[in-house]
Amino acid sequence: MHDPGTQAERDDALMREAFRLAREAMADGRGGPFGAVVARDGVVVSRGSNRVIRNADPTAHAEMVAIREACRALGTHDLKGTSIYTTCEPCPMCLAAIYWARIDRIYFAGEHEDASSAGFDDSLIYGEMRVPRGERRIPMIGISRAEAQKLFDEWRANPNRVPY
Repeated sequence: MHDPGTQAERDDALMREAFRLAREAMADGRGGPFGAVVARDGVVVSRGSNRVIRNADPTAHAEMVAIREACRALGTHDLKGTSIYTTCEPCPMCLAAIYWARIDRIYFAGEHEDASSAGFDDSLIYGEMRVPRGERRIPMIGISRAEAQKLFDEWRANPNRVPY
């Protein structure tokens, strides 16, 4: 039987796979230097690399691609029991998606300051999240709140809803 090694060895191998994916994506022009792996019990569930350029999709970050693939592979939106290994600290969008997916742990290599120094600067977004809605750079204009509240009432009353 194959010895899977220590947890640290498994973590290292999974991170090396994320780095491989990032380098592969950079080499073929898919996108920036980012790769991610979702794993359960040390076994790869999904892989993702940055596809922003190739897909013309600003949400196609490595973590988002890996999360989408993991959900498809497991047939669920709930990724409890998994970990994500990513070549860089997740941006605000990816971090939110990781929380929504209920991933248990985030293993990351580079920090967001490292990404910023390479031209991937998320500081505007981090800052905007602390600014009141009415003072943000992109205007946020609330309309039709009463209708939205009705929609939430309908959701709460739906006996067939699937909580998430």
